[in-house]
Amino acid sequence: MRAWLPCTGAALIARDVADTVGRLASAQAARGLSATAEQEAAWHAQVEALRGCVRPDWTVALEYDLVRLEKRIDAVVLTDRAILVLEFKAAHASPAALAQVEDYALDLHDFHAASRDHPIVPVLVAGAAEAALPRQPPLLWHGVVPPMRTSHAALAAFVAWVQTEAPAPSAPLDGAAWLAAPYRPVPTIIEAATMVYARNGVAEIAAARADVANLTRTAAAIDRAVAAARREDARTVVFVTGIPGAGKTLCGLNAVFGPARQEGAAFLTGNAPLVTVLREALARDAIARRECGPAEARRRVRAALQNVHRFLEDNAADRSRLPPERLIVFDEAQRAWDEAKARAGTQRRPGRLTMSEPAHTLEIMARRPGWAVVVALIGNGQEINTGEAGLAEWGRVIAARGDWRAVAAPRAMAAADPVQRLADGAAPWLLIDPDLDLTVPIRSVRGTAAAAWVDALLDGRIADARAIAEGAGGVPFLLTRDLAALRAALRTLARGQRRAGLVRSSVAKRLRADGLGPEISGEEVADWFLNRWPDVRGSDALEVCATEYACQGLELDVVGLAWGNDFLPGGGGFWRARHFAGTKWQAAGKDHAFIRNTYRVLLTRARYETVIYVPRGDPADITRPPAEFDAIAETLRAAGAQPLHVTPTSTPELHPRLL
Repeated sequence: MRAWLPCTGAALIARDVADTVGRLASAQAARGLSATAEQEAAWHAQVEALRGCVRPDWTVALEYDLVRLEKRIDAVVLTDRAILVLEFKAAHASPAALAQVEDYALDLHDFHAASRDHPIVPVLVAGAAEAALPRQPPLLWHGVVPPMRTSHAALAAFVAWVQTEAPAPSAPLDGAAWLAAPYRPVPTIIEAATMVYARNGVAEIAAARADVANLTRTAAAIDRAVAAARREDARTVVFVTGIPGAGKTLCGLNAVFGPARQEGAAFLTGNAPLVTVLREALARDAIARRECGPAEARRRVRAALQNVHRFLEDNAADRSRLPPERLIVFDEAQRAWDEAKARAGTQRRPGRLTMSEPAHTLEIMARRPGWAVVVALIGNGQEINTGEAGLAEWGRVIAARGDWRAVAAPRAMAAADPVQRLADGAAPWLLIDPDLDLTVPIRSVRGTAAAAWVDALLDGRIADARAIAEGAGGVPFLLTRDLAALRAALRTLARGQRRAGLVRSSVAKRLRADGLGPEISGEEVADWFLNRWPDVRGSDALEVCATEYACQGLELDVVGLAWGNDFLPGGGGFWRARHFAGTKWQAAGKDHAFIRNTYRVLLTRARYETVIYVPRGDPADITRPPAEFDAIAETLRAAGAQPLHVTPTSTPELHPRLL
């Protein structure tokens, strides 16, 4: 049971307050947590307030765990009309406390199956003095209403007001069914990494979105391959394929930090911003939990999360050196450098790479006698740089060496581009396991249509994109031509503690004229993803943009995508890409696919809404003709992106399917 103490209103009223507090203290002790006198005093005040406002036929859940947020709701009260989410504070109300209780309510709405069809009222109960009732009720009692505040003394009057104002439900709330309903959180990659690293695996994360079962199957397939390698003293490359946002990074983190955690394991990625953000997030969490001091926390995470280029260069410099790892996860393995890129890279660094990165990886991991595993995560359609070797190089190296085997899903051989095919048909070194393919997107909380819509849009299948957008679930893409409206919409949509941010293509140089020129880089990326307003370095300050290089592998709750005229409709539904050099635009040529994939990355960063901003251009500026931007906006509208009707002082009007 997720609640520490669930009961009926009748039981709460009949039971002595001290008895209820004692049960909560016992539940706390059973979870390995120590009680304090301050906590028990707070429970006593909360229970007293609740006994004075609940009805016998209602349901009460005290200390309700929210796994994704690693927090607990003080109390959930299920009346016959609404779900009250109560957070008690001894001090007076603050904006941060209101955002916190709203976040709890949003979490229930998104991830608790029995909460979606009922009004959810986030309530901050703060202070002891009487508090006035709200002047007017919410305009819509649908989903999560705006957070409200009251006091301990006024709680009974407030609950009575909700019962008067909330509409009668079409179906009554069933308390027992609500308590038994599944809660399936989909954590962000930062949340997931923190939880898995801290607890060496969290069952609720492994079972996230268990209704699709894709993550659990793939995690189990990786575990099977690792167990077989250990049992047979073999060297194995496990290729995990999947669409953007399907959970590849989460599966990789689970292999390194999860229940089957190996002695000597590391997560390697060439995505420097991902390393920077996850290292800082894990270190901050360890410090907050008082696991160790700052220096030790950062030392530990440096060993667990490494830059793959530095790993290869350091080990290649001394071929007698045995790597401490027996299992490594190679993130975005299709983007590993080919031989030419690897050799060029060493001119700027002290490493001595003479082969492709796949070749060096297998040579290094084969130095130790006995078993070794490389889990290669393959992000299809996310190649955004020249010099990326592709899956074919991995297959070539495995076949040439003879001392490694591989296991992969059929998708690894099915790409239209031969560079992204592991092998052409059957190979003696390759086993097939369909469970190693992640096909269900989990980044988008509200549905799975977003990824298909993005594919259709970027493939130029505009009519198909329109049909997807007009489907039952709709797609969470909104369109505006007004930069002030974009920022207003992001601030409105980022309810509770959700995070918003601006992104753009690194090639869209002329967005500088709209004030969207600065981009984050280096160590700034950790502050951008982890710090919150009023810290102006945080993403939700909406001052600087992240490009595809800074945000690939990471995510935001709400994204503002500034679409530049580097990627334009080219007639017949196709797109044309170009670079800006000096004072003119030039055709992208062979880099067309990289720019298209850049927009795939940017369009798949949001867990909730993506608001696309298309500038209006300037007829006096030959690098920003209005006709080009008008064509972009018209194509997005034709594909089904919904217009955003908002002013800086109003609330965005969302399509009904997005509410």
